[in-house]
Amino acid sequence: MTETSTPDAGQTSDPPQYPVLAAPADGVPDIVEDERRLVAAAEAIAAGTGPVALDAERASGYRYGGRAYLVQIRREGAGSWLIDPIACPDLGPVQDAIGEAEWVLHAATQDLACLAEVGLSPTRLFDTELGSRLAGLPRVGLAAVVEHYLGITLAKEHSAVDWSTRPLPEPWLTYAALDVEVLVQVRDLVRADLERQGKLPWALEEFDALTSFTGPPVRTDPWRRTSGMHRVRDRRAVARIRELWQTRDDIARQRDISPGRVLPDALLVEMAVKAPTTPDGLTAALADASAGTSRRGRARPPHRSVARYQREWLAAIRRVTTLPDSELPPTTVRSDAPPPPRAWADRDPVAAARLLQVREQLTAYGEEHQVPVENLLTPDYLRRVLWSPPQPLDEASLQGALATLGARPWQRDIAVPLILGAVADHPNTDQ
Repeated sequence: MTETSTPDAGQTSDPPQYPVLAAPADGVPDIVEDERRLVAAAEAIAAGTGPVALDAERASGYRYGGRAYLVQIRREGAGSWLIDPIACPDLGPVQDAIGEAEWVLHAATQDLACLAEVGLSPTRLFDTELGSRLAGLPRVGLAAVVEHYLGITLAKEHSAVDWSTRPLPEPWLTYAALDVEVLVQVRDLVRADLERQGKLPWALEEFDALTSFTGPPVRTDPWRRTSGMHRVRDRRAVARIRELWQTRDDIARQRDISPGRVLPDALLVEMAVKAPTTPDGLTAALADASAGTSRRGRARPPHRSVARYQREWLAAIRRVTTLPDSELPPTTVRSDAPPPPRAWADRDPVAAARLLQVREQLTAYGEEHQVPVENLLTPDYLRRVLWSPPQPLDEASLQGALATLGARPWQRDIAVPLILGAVADHPNTDQ
């Protein structure tokens, strides 16, 4: 582990300056763009030894969806490989080459879904980001973790670029190759830290659960997450948001661009509220919202998509005009989640007291063991079992309820005694 000196009391010190890892030790590999090179990559990876470091680059904010536009792989004895999954959409040969070897990723949930789309799924994995969290590191981005454990800095200036660009610029490829250059070394040091702290069994349970991760849950009515729609209280305007959102999504999918680049949420909501019916009315309705002013005080032209897709926007608005009231969506939908904790004291004081006690105890436990409290138990899980407790309310029922929600055994072993203690301290006199 990297050691840093502590300044004397009363002194200030600049952040430590770490040497920059500017290029891979073996140079930047050529991109794999055809079947012949893909087979060569698979053969090299199969001949390598030890864990396999993987990473993927997406074009979030530029393209529709979250597909991978570059896959980076490194293994001892095989070197690093950069694979273009657009030119080689089936990475089955690489999957076969990896076999049951352990994957090493940083923030695995960001990449597992897009890697699965090209035929790559782990049987075992080690997440250096999650492992660092459990080990108590205050900052767990890849650059910060590499600095902590190896005393070197990774440049991150290309993390938000459009990775669907072809050809990919050389500096971007250098950045991509560096993301897996030292990942296995970091894995070894994180694992050693976890073992020393007695947290390795916790981490292994977390990593095992990640092998089944397929992406975030599919949301019901995703259009309800449109930014700004919480201010809309008219059901027909809400229906226009739904119709315009779907229209925008269809355009984005057809053009393979991010929906927000087709039309920002703010303009979509403005359009739904004002409900223009003509091209001129559409332009006028959105003129103020979309124009704004430049730094020099000059009015900006309306968003280009307002005019480019005016026929589609107006058609969506017209479809809602003829919709009967019985088919209009409600302005809000009832959630199966517990109410906000701030409302518990009035609605169920006993549950509120239990929640406060367990929260405080979990926070103290997290501070003592240097683990973020949300990693000890997902806050939503705690709220659910305390707001609607299983019956009978005992250790077995709590273990089962938390397991059904998704809590791992190590988390249940910590939380269940605390919950039972809170139940004993705050009995429900109505039962």
